[in-house]
Amino acid sequence: MGTKTAAILLTACLLLSACTATKPDSVDSSNSAKDQSSVSSPKANSKQADSDEQQTVSKTNTQTDKTDAESNGTADSTTAATNKMYHLDKAYNVIPNQQGAEKKVVLLTFDDGPKEAVMINKIIDILDKHKAKAIFFVNGYRVKEHPELLKLIHDRGQPIGNHSWDHIVLKNKSEAEVKKQIETVQKIVKDTTGQAPVFFRPPHGAGGDVGRKVAKENGLLYMTWSVGSLDWTMRKSQPHKTETLLKNVTEQLHPGSNILMHELPWTAEALDSLLTRLEQKGYQFVDPQSIEVPASS
Repeated sequence: MGTKTAAILLTACLLLSACTATKPDSVDSSNSAKDQSSVSSPKANSKQADSDEQQTVSKTNTQTDKTDAESNGTADSTTAATNKMYHLDKAYNVIPNQQGAEKKVVLLTFDDGPKEAVMINKIIDILDKHKAKAIFFVNGYRVKEHPELLKLIHDRGQPIGNHSWDHIVLKNKSEAEVKKQIETVQKIVKDTTGQAPVFFRPPHGAGGDVGRKVAKENGLLYMTWSVGSLDWTMRKSQPHKTETLLKNVTEQLHPGSNILMHELPWTAEALDSLLTRLEQKGYQFVDPQSIEVPASS
């Protein structure tokens, strides 16, 4: 009887021990299920992480873009402020604003256009070959007749200047008439190209005080020229026009020369030789955009 009792007690102890051992497994299993639940969706976590990262990157990029934009804006305005390396003196020569700016420069200009697409393209092809810019001073009545020619000049990257509506002497006209002659050109050029001119040259070089006043009120830099090619005095039948034009310019040539030419076939024919000769003499072609212009009143 004692042996049976002992056996029963031993069996009971063993069963109790087994029950106690399985209880933590059940708890661990429950916790494990919770843990699995939280780790079993790596894609979800990855998506969340990606989403958070994208938001962070997006914010960073936005801030960076904003900083870059602000930086670029500052740079642009600084460039605009410091890019004006030259001004015109009273004789309409191009003068450096500071030491270090190239002194041996010339300003190229063409008056009385726009006339013909073939001639305009030929002139600009040569300018492009020599990496040069020139101001094309246009008359309003010609622009009205052929706005596509004005757009051609603009689209090919050349600056456009105001040469009044009609090719008339302005200095003896009333202020109202001069305003009409200048401001109608400002309007038609802006309507055609999106940009109003910033340079004004009076026809025949005769704008007078009233021309200067109206030009300044419209933010235009008034100029005539300091070197005349005299191409307008030549005739189609005249021989040796290229040599004559080269001689006319080089005899007057000096640092800062403001060279007057016209949209004429013999000028287009002589242009490559002229620019080559100027380069051989050590001259560079000033970009008109680097010249100071007055603020409009």
